[in-house]
Amino acid sequence: MKLKKAQIILILVAALFLGFGGAYAGVQIAEPEASESQNGTKTAGNADGTELSGDLTKVDQAYDLIKQNYLEDVEDEQLIEGAIEGMLSTLEDPHTSYMDVETVDQFNDQIESSFEGIGAEVSMVNDLVTIVAPIKDSPAEKAGLRPNDQVLTVDGESLEGLNLNEAVAKIRGEKGSEVVLKIQRSGVAEAFDVTITRDEIPVETVYTHKETIDGKETGILEVTNFSENTADEFEEQLEALEKEGIEGLIIDVRGNPGGLLNVVEEMLALFVPKDIPYIQIEDGNGNKEEYHSQLDEKKEYPISVLINEGSASASEILAVAMKELGYDVVGETSYGKGTVQQAVPLGDGSSIKLTTFKWLSPKGEWINETGVEPTIETKQPKYYYTYPIQAEESFAYDQTSEGIGNMQVMLSGLGYDTGRTDGYFSKETETAVKAFQTDNDLDATGKVNQETAGLIETQLIEKVRNGDDDEQLETALEELYQ
Repeated sequence: MKLKKAQIILILVAALFLGFGGAYAGVQIAEPEASESQNGTKTAGNADGTELSGDLTKVDQAYDLIKQNYLEDVEDEQLIEGAIEGMLSTLEDPHTSYMDVETVDQFNDQIESSFEGIGAEVSMVNDLVTIVAPIKDSPAEKAGLRPNDQVLTVDGESLEGLNLNEAVAKIRGEKGSEVVLKIQRSGVAEAFDVTITRDEIPVETVYTHKETIDGKETGILEVTNFSENTADEFEEQLEALEKEGIEGLIIDVRGNPGGLLNVVEEMLALFVPKDIPYIQIEDGNGNKEEYHSQLDEKKEYPISVLINEGSASASEILAVAMKELGYDVVGETSYGKGTVQQAVPLGDGSSIKLTTFKWLSPKGEWINETGVEPTIETKQPKYYYTYPIQAEESFAYDQTSEGIGNMQVMLSGLGYDTGRTDGYFSKETETAVKAFQTDNDLDATGKVNQETAGLIETQLIEKVRNGDDDEQLETALEELYQ
């Protein structure tokens, strides 16, 4: 059913002036109030009672101009959504966006249960679609995508000029289908292609295991996302570890892109005593509100938190609160997202995801765009930071390139001595390649073609996913009881 012009303008006005009720989970849209103008006609009003700007007549004029004079027919829905997206784009906030009905469904799936796609949280940074973090055990993680990777094209089509929702729609797809992303990675001169087979992405968010260090049982809780059931899962698994008599705890939020605010609040309430806030929330007027737990005292055992550049939003809320409580934070500086968004429904199934608050640390620090700095900075082995080998023509003896240096780091990480990692394909590198090929039933040519390159990548990704040589975790375990 087509909307009349007056209805369209009213929807645009409602999108501009939203009133919010409740805390950070449930929100309400306030109806525009009517007020008397000087000529006795009714005009729409803001939620705070002020009249709407007369400049909104431009919206009416633009609508008339397009509908009456544009060469082709234009659907009302297209104009409405374009107007909303245009308003939001002027805010220059990568975390504020319009979500149509389909996008809202996908958003809810990701929070609640499962969805199909590559399994990566993305954001818009400097007009480029950027990976915040791949989800644990997802196709994106298995393919080697990393935080801060920039996606330039999808199946050969440029993402330039698309908003975040449009870009995500191209990246997502049905289970079993393939997508080719062209990736630009910091520190790598040339962009490279990554082929990913989409799959169902279950939102299992808490993983538990134990390590023994100096005879002491240490619980490790890895949290991969802050979804609806995460706090309950976390508390249940923490209680199980405590019943088993753990003497220390490590909370691992590396690569965790965040999620629901109320969920991380519930988790922090298990650790932060009531005499200090676990978070502060600040509105646009600078008004701050502190939030406290009902906990009487800290845990009796030592705790550390693991973070990296893929730890964002709710992960940073947890990390900085624990840091200011006196616990160690181990790893690398986090992503740096210090704002709170609310998904506000517009009444037709669509929503606006709008930045409404800042969140501050217990001591009032705002980490936006700076991140949480670890108390113990620790990087992973060099091979953790490599990228897929682009060997369209085989790498061979006496060649030199950045890609060869990357390949040498990968082979060294798999235990083959290449003699150097500076990008020169030496005789020692050739010998290492032959050894790898022999061990994997390949022709021992000493040259790295696509087949050899693919197997090197597969084995290295598996090694990283298994947590081999995890120096950040090892450091956290070593320092926990110091």
